[in-house]
Amino acid sequence: MSTSRLPWHLLALLVVAIWGITFVSTKTLISAGLDPAEIFVVRFSLAYAGIWLYSLLSRRFSHSGLDPESPSLFARSWRDELLFVFLGITGGSFYFLTENTALAHTQASNVSFLVCSAPLFTALLCLLYRRLRRDRFADAMERVGSGWMLAIGTVLALGGMALMLFDGQRVQVSPLGDLLAIGAALCWALYSLFMGKLTEEYGAVFATRKVFAYGLLTILPFLLGREFAPLELFSQPVVCGNLLFLGLCASLACFVAWNIVMARLGNITSVNYVYLNPVFTLITATIFLGERLTPAGAAGSALILLGVILAGQRPRRPRDRSKKIW
Repeated sequence: MSTSRLPWHLLALLVVAIWGITFVSTKTLISAGLDPAEIFVVRFSLAYAGIWLYSLLSRRFSHSGLDPESPSLFARSWRDELLFVFLGITGGSFYFLTENTALAHTQASNVSFLVCSAPLFTALLCLLYRRLRRDRFADAMERVGSGWMLAIGTVLALGGMALMLFDGQRVQVSPLGDLLAIGAALCWALYSLFMGKLTEEYGAVFATRKVFAYGLLTILPFLLGREFAPLELFSQPVVCGNLLFLGLCASLACFVAWNIVMARLGNITSVNYVYLNPVFTLITATIFLGERLTPAGAAGSALILLGVILAGQRPRRPRDRSKKIW
């Protein structure tokens, strides 16, 4: 590892550690009495306000400006605008609703390991999409190895999920919670199909801002008829602190940091750090929530991690450093 690149590796590790803690933070909020949809609304509202402020300040003080060719509010075509709606659903409202609801039914460590299967589903969907379609999104997708590594990785990860789903020794047994976590992983895989290309074309700030906006809009139907938490609850230090952590630190600051990491280290090197996400969740869940993995749960977690890593092996392409997403 080059010494000059060490700070960026440490920053990547810090971001992944924070994202691992978010599972415990969200479960703490649910235990305090907040609804999963409410947590999403507050978290994304804080992040949306923050990213607008970040965008405006960056445009003001940057000589080159951010996203100079992208429109300020809408995409350049109605098809792209509809795609942003789709991304707001799969990467925003549905993803966090299924993930947060899963945390209300099962252990935070379980949810983290199951959601970590998203790269596996992404690889399978990319392979399928490239076989069925020939468009700008298919051309932008990374090539996926369709041989033994993908097959073995898929079988191992599915076996690990089965062990966690049917583990009867857990204190908190909930196949529903585990299935919701797998649903969140599928949502993130669908989100990953198109986000990369749209980020390249519109810029990271604009594309993420659109996802935040449509995520907030599409969560509204789930709030109808719900009894909201009392305002006094939000004044509690543990609730206020965790909401600020999720909205400003985990969503906004980590987004900015992660894009810097990808620019410095590259997409392939950066994504490898995501596999450490469940490790940090397990450590913090053990300390703050008293969660424990059973032998079957530990074996299932190991199989998921190994399967995802094997299935994610693919040929490398030379990086085109002339492309800018800022």
